[in-house]
Amino acid sequence: MNFLNVLIFFSAASFLIYGIAYFVSTNMKNEFKRFGLEKFGPLTAILELTGALGLFIGVQNHTILILASGGLALLMLLGVCVRIKIKDSLLVSLPAFFYFMLNLYILYRTLE
Repeated sequence: MNFLNVLIFFSAASFLIYGIAYFVSTNMKNEFKRFGLEKFGPLTAILELTGALGLFIGVQNHTILILASGGLALLMLLGVCVRIKIKDSLLVSLPAFFYFMLNLYILYRTLE
């Protein structure tokens, strides 16, 4: 398994966990309330789960990998913007920025 595949599986597993966590954890729902985006919580979780599935499938299909990594990068960019808007600290905002950069890198490497 090459390094890119390790990154893809890491990102996919992370988004799978985050997507599921929204539906089973009140903490995740409370975060969306704090953001003032409570109504977007279920959609975000579904997009995370869809993106995770797309990354897993994308290892064998580059078109799906491009769509999934690009979509997750966009989702995380929006997450970073929300964190900036609500004035979260840099430390609290780092995970969203990390996953934005990770999926942007996966997209870039897939387009090479």
